[in-house]
Amino acid sequence: MFPDIILAETDPVMLEITEYLAGVPLFLAYFATALALSGLYILIYTTITPHKELQLIKENKSAAAIAFAGSLIGFVLPLASVIENSVDLADMAIWGAVALVVQLSAFFTLRLFMPKISERISNDEIASGIWLGAVSIAAGLLNAASLTY
Repeated sequence: MFPDIILAETDPVMLEITEYLAGVPLFLAYFATALALSGLYILIYTTITPHKELQLIKENKSAAAIAFAGSLIGFVLPLASVIENSVDLADMAIWGAVALVVQLSAFFTLRLFMPKISERISNDEIASGIWLGAVSIAAGLLNAASLTY
C-alpha cells in the first residue's frame, strides 16, 4: 500500500539517518542558547567596562581588541564545557549564566590590582590589553574545569 514508508521502516541505513537527524533540533536549541548567552555577555561586558571596546576596536586600538577577544574566549570556554556536561537545555542555560557572572567578576577582580587598566587600554597600551586578555582566558579555563560536574 505504502511501499516507501515500509522501506524506510525496514531499511537500516534509512533508519540510522532518521535517528541521526533527530538530534538536529536539540543541536539548534543548544547553539541558539549559546549564541544568546554570548550576546548577553557581550552586551553586559561592554556596558560595565569603563572603556568602550567596540569604539576602540573601530579606531584600530589593538589593546582593546586583544582584551575583548580574551574576555570573549574566556566566557566561551566555560560555556562550551557547560554545553558538553549539561543534562538538558535549562541546566545549560543556568550554568551558562553562572559562567557569565564568574567571567565578569574576573574583570572586576583584575581592576582591584590594576585600577587604571581601562585607561591604559583606551590609550592602546598593548601590554595592558594582553594582560587583561590573558587573565580573562585563565579565568575562563578555571571556570570551565570547575563546571565539569
